[in-house]
Amino acid sequence: MGDKLIAGEFDPSGRRRQRVRLRQCLDGLGRLLADKRFDRPKNLMGLEIELNLAGADGLPRMMNAEVLERIGSHDFQTELGQCNLEVNIVPHRLRGRVLDQLSEELRTGLSYADRKAREVSSEIVMIGILPTLAADDLGSTSLSYDDRYKLLNEQMLAARGEDFLIDIEGRERFTYASASIAPEAACTSVQLHLQVTPGRFADAWNAAQAVAAVQIAVGANSPFVFGHEAWRESRPPLFLQATDVRPPEIAAQGARPRTWFGERWIDSAYELFEENLRYFPPLLSTGEDEDPLRVLDQGGVPELQELALHNGTIYRWNRPVYDVVDGVPHLRVENRVLPAGPTVTDVIANAAFYYGLVRALAEESRPVWTRLPFAAAAANFDAACRHGIDAVLQWPKSGRSASLARTSAVRLVREELLPLAASGLDSWGVEPADRDRYLGVIEERCKLRVNGASWQTATYHRALAGGLDRDAALAAMTRRYCALMRTDAPVHTWPTDLSG
Repeated sequence: MGDKLIAGEFDPSGRRRQRVRLRQCLDGLGRLLADKRFDRPKNLMGLEIELNLAGADGLPRMMNAEVLERIGSHDFQTELGQCNLEVNIVPHRLRGRVLDQLSEELRTGLSYADRKAREVSSEIVMIGILPTLAADDLGSTSLSYDDRYKLLNEQMLAARGEDFLIDIEGRERFTYASASIAPEAACTSVQLHLQVTPGRFADAWNAAQAVAAVQIAVGANSPFVFGHEAWRESRPPLFLQATDVRPPEIAAQGARPRTWFGERWIDSAYELFEENLRYFPPLLSTGEDEDPLRVLDQGGVPELQELALHNGTIYRWNRPVYDVVDGVPHLRVENRVLPAGPTVTDVIANAAFYYGLVRALAEESRPVWTRLPFAAAAANFDAACRHGIDAVLQWPKSGRSASLARTSAVRLVREELLPLAASGLDSWGVEPADRDRYLGVIEERCKLRVNGASWQTATYHRALAGGLDRDAALAAMTRRYCALMRTDAPVHTWPTDLSG
């Protein structure tokens, strides 16, 4: 599909034609959902990780084309910036020793990629935002050598009509005007996929939205934005602003941003795709003339490529995905909440926590989203991004009460959510040894109040106290992070000194 992308049509008649094509796709999806032709899920999960490239000095390296050529594997692909790569792990069934299996596959693949990167004086780094990345490192010339990124950049800039404004106020304030979407490339994430039936999609998506804040609280790993200490998880505000095609006057009128938490619980996947069409003008087209209803009438399965492409330019933190594999359609919830890293063990622990929680919450007789207002879930997400493991969240009180209580994220996780995640993993059929090992990592983080973001900031301030200036402290902390990352010891065990 990427080879056929063409620019969106911004004249009124062109926009109408694209909306007609998208409406046809939406009608086709509605028919498919009613026909119940979707694949029956086999407990399949998938995993993607976006990666950074840095030199031995801890500074970013803009050379993903050279590194990918050395790696020579289709499991590794380009991402938006030349300092980025993405690794894709083939889908696995959530059962048995799947977590240890994923861990071994990731360690092997990343170790191989890192060896190849070192042949051209670069290193693979799993981190939410590379602390040494400067705003001047990311302009239109730093986008990957792929026409789809150039075209997306052109269309988003044309839709906005002026520079993108980055303005994040955390522990320090950072402001920057960018003439491209390149600052988005600073944000590297872990994406967790879960295949579900249409009938179970809404429960899984609602559960994922409800727990997005606790995912961030325990997994935050992006406290620096272009050398400034910002939020504990700074990817969401940076990604929102770097992709915000709304001119300021349109944003002031209440138009939704393309990076979006959402505004309500749902009853079906169809509602999310319908919202996409209602709120977000298309930016790109595949040029395909598929008639989905005709394909269905002829007994086939439509690809719905225009719908999939449009959906791919709307950055929900939990995104619906429609796909066709071997002629059979299926739906996935794509969880995009987590930052990359710090270690493979930490990544798998975060995944175990998520998959267990979603399973348990989706099967509750009185689901949490019937007791938690959506606005409270959105406020929780914001609080977790700002404060990380020290966040205080709103959560329904136990029992039949409809009221909310304010509780620390770590207390909520340890007392209520970890037992739920354990029961969810049991329901998937995950072996107790895997369950206990990886959920134990989450519990220890909460006991010690340490995650990637808190480690980065503590180590950085210790370097400053030792006499280093800002840039030197960030580089020293990044080098130490890279060394500890390769040990695969979970981040809550890392020392905060720069020796070793």
